[in-house]
Amino acid sequence: MQDDPHQASRPSGTSIVPEAEAPAEREEHRQHERRRSLRYPVSASLEAVELQSKARFNGRISDLSLGGCYVDTMSTCPAGSVLKIRITSEGKLFETRARVIVSSAGMGMSLMFTETESEQFATLEGWIRELSGELVPSEPELPQVESRQSAEPASNIAQVEALNELISELMRTGVLSDLKGKALLRKLPRR
Repeated sequence: MQDDPHQASRPSGTSIVPEAEAPAEREEHRQHERRRSLRYPVSASLEAVELQSKARFNGRISDLSLGGCYVDTMSTCPAGSVLKIRITSEGKLFETRARVIVSSAGMGMSLMFTETESEQFATLEGWIRELSGELVPSEPELPQVESRQSAEPASNIAQVEALNELISELMRTGVLSDLKGKALLRKLPRR
């Protein structure tokens, strides 16, 4: 029988974790193998579809790393399921495929990112750099303010006439002294 060239070169039946290790050491080794990237707490929305059943669900991401995330959701998929996911936070989005590593019914799932396009990975790297404090989050842009000086000349003339009338009325009613009123009228542009 020919060996499959895609199989690992270790003999069948052998474990990556040596059998002589104590259970506590095996668990520590598994944790080390599972988490290769630092995780950062985050609150982001998740939309997902399980590719085999086409089941859709939503959740909240509670931690994020370059290699995966944890999603809080009541709707879980079995370990090994392949998902297409979209994570959104503050107007940014990240899309990739992921595999369910651990599933806790009614609580959530640990996901490992599996097929991430380069531009999506760049988005993820930016988020991780912000979460780690390496990169200061970008400030939101303020809307452009139009200069009031760009008003049409006809509307400027109308504004000057309105101010002239207002100052004159304030002088007539005694709210504004003649001296102050005349000083203000002199400051207005002449037509």
